[in-house]
Formats: sequence, C-alpha cells, structure tokens
Amino acid sequence: MKTFTPDTSIASDVIPSANFGERNKGRVPDMVLLHYTGMPDAQGAIAQLCTAGTDVSAHYIVLEDGRIVQCVPEAKRAWHAGVASWAGEDDINSCSIGIEIVNRGHDWGYPEYPLRQVAAVIALCRGIMLRRNVPSHRVLAHSDVAPSRKKDPGEKFPWHSMANSGVGHWVQPAPIVRSEGLKIGTDNDAVRGLQQALARYGYGVPVTGKYDTVTMEVVTAFQRHFRPAKVDGVADHSTLATLQSLLASLPVETTAVAAG
Repeated sequence: MKTFTPDTSIASDVIPSANFGERNKGRVPDMVLLHYTGMPDAQGAIAQLCTAGTDVSAHYIVLEDGRIVQCVPEAKRAWHAGVASWAGEDDINSCSIGIEIVNRGHDWGYPEYPLRQVAAVIALCRGIMLRRNVPSHRVLAHSDVAPSRKKDPGEKFPWHSMANSGVGHWVQPAPIVRSEGLKIGTDNDAVRGLQQALARYGYGVPVTGKYDTVTMEVVTAFQRHFRPAKVDGVADHSTLATLQSLLASLPVETTAVAAG
C-alpha cells in the first residue's frame, strides 16, 4: 500500500500496512476497539501489523512514549478483531476502528500503561469519536467482543481515566463484599437474568440459565473492563450491581434497541 494522508494531525507517522480491505456493504464505523500488541517489543509488533501475509493490521498503533502511528486509513477495513461479536453484529472489523496499544501483555510480564501512552490513546479516541460520531458505550476492549479468545487490553488498562476524559462508558464499580455469587455449575433463573443483562449490554452470550464455560468467559471479560479489582469469572454481588448500573446509565434509545 502506498503512503496516505493521516486522518488525524496527532499521528506522528504513517507506516502503511498491506493488510486491509473495504468495509462490507459500505458499513460506516461506529465503534473503537482497543487492543494491546502482546509482543516483546514495538518493532516486532509494527512488523506483524504492517507486513503482507500476516493477515493482521490495525488503523493505529500507540507507542509507549505516546507517539501515534497510522497504518490503515479509517475509511478502510483493518484486520484486528478476528472472530468476534457485539450487540448482534459479527463483522466487527467492518464496524470498528482498531487501535493497538504497545504493551507486552499477559504472556510477557504485562507492565503498567505509561501515562503518556494513555494520554495519547485518550486524544486519539476523542478525535475518532468526534469524526465518526462514536458513542461512548461503543469504545470497547478486544476482550469484550472476543471473550473466549482475548484478554486485551486487560485489567491494568485505566478505563476509569479514559471515561474521566470523555472516552468510554464507565460507572464506579460496586464494592466487593463477601457473597456466594453465580459460578460454573449454577443452573437457575438468576443465571438467566445475568445472561440477559450481559446480552442487553452487548456481550455475545447465549441465554440458557446455565452457568457454563461461555458464561464464565463473558463474565471474566466484563470484569477485566468494568470491575478490574477482582477478575475471577464469578458473578458476585459487585459484578451484578456494576452491570445493572451500566445498563441503567446507557442512553435510552440504546437500551430500547437492546431490549428489542
């Protein structure tokens, strides 16, 4: 791919990726999806995302020092989400803009995100949200849309700081108290209610009334994003209360569509 004019003035460089295509059926992006690179160093991650034949890419890469590199024009479909779903859609690449945040990830020590890097992610997301009319509740983690496969950007990512700057949907997590909670093997109406609530928010979880592995993976993903102090896949009081607060604070039209 030849070089192109970046979509934002805060991009410090353009490193064109060979891996992209057209958005299916002319889909206009209305989601921002955040990832971590999950590789030992930035150079390897950039090579992976930009080299022909790797079949992966992202629109942006945010380096540890806050520099932003654009690899795919926002109008094009980058290949960052893989097999994923959200709110009934399963072609997440066509409806989203993907941002890779340089971080070694869980398999390589999982360091904290530097403040400069977080500030850059916030600035980048704010610009995308304005340009593309992306609502806050559609700034999501890779783990939200692919909970059985992905952990990124993980429980160390400061979603609360993002939300304080107007990026992403967030409520103060309910306090963690000793409670029995719903877990693997539970089979009752409370599990059905949990699954319905998670599905209303957007997660791809079958409503069966049985707390199975899929449900546990979705609850774990929810905790990584919205209740990161304890990520164990058990739907305790804190998890359930935080989910209800998030649903209650969604825009009315979103809740109506989800309920329908």
